[in-house]
Amino acid sequence: MDILNHWIQVQSYKHDGSLHRCWDRNLVIADDDDFLVVASNRTKVTEGDGRRWYTHEPAVTFFSKKDWFNVICMFKEDGVHFYCNIASPTLIDQGIAKYIDYDLDIKLFPDGSTRLLDRQEYDKHKKTLGYSEDLDLVLQKVTYRMLDTMRKKVYPFQADNAKHFFDIFIEKSKNN
Repeated sequence: MDILNHWIQVQSYKHDGSLHRCWDRNLVIADDDDFLVVASNRTKVTEGDGRRWYTHEPAVTFFSKKDWFNVICMFKEDGVHFYCNIASPTLIDQGIAKYIDYDLDIKLFPDGSTRLLDRQEYDKHKKTLGYSEDLDLVLQKVTYRMLDTMRKKVYPFQADNAKHFFDIFIEKSKNN
C-alpha cells in the first residue's frame, strides 16, 4: 500500500508489547527506504491507559526505518525544538506506523543545548520489562550517537529541513 500523501495513525508500544500511545492523524509527507516523514497539527493522542489529549504544536516527525530512533520536530514561538525518542526502527503494518519506545529521550533546543530525559524510567523498565544486555548496549550507543548527531546538526536535526517538510504539510493538507 502506498501511504504517501495519506493520513495514518502512529502507534508506540513498550518492550512487553503493551500499547504505549497512539497519534490519530498524521499526513505522510515522505516515505523511502530510510525514513517515514509525517506531519500533524493538533492531533489526538490516546495513552495506553485510555487518557486522551491533543498535541499543542504543529510537528514533523522523522521515523527511522533502519535505526533505533525517531525525531519529533515541534514548531514553537522560540524556534524548532527536536525531541528524539530512542526506539526500535519503525515499521508500517496495515497502514499504521509502529515502533517500540525505549524510554530514553533527548531534547535539542533552538539555542543548541541538549537534555537527556527519562533515565530513571529507562533503568526501571530495563529491569521490569527485561531488556537484554545486547539491547541495552544498542540503546546506549544510539543515545550517545544521537547526542553527537544533534550537536553537529546532521539530518534530521536541521530546522530549515523540518520547516521545509512542514510547508509541504500545509500545502498538502489544504488539498486533503
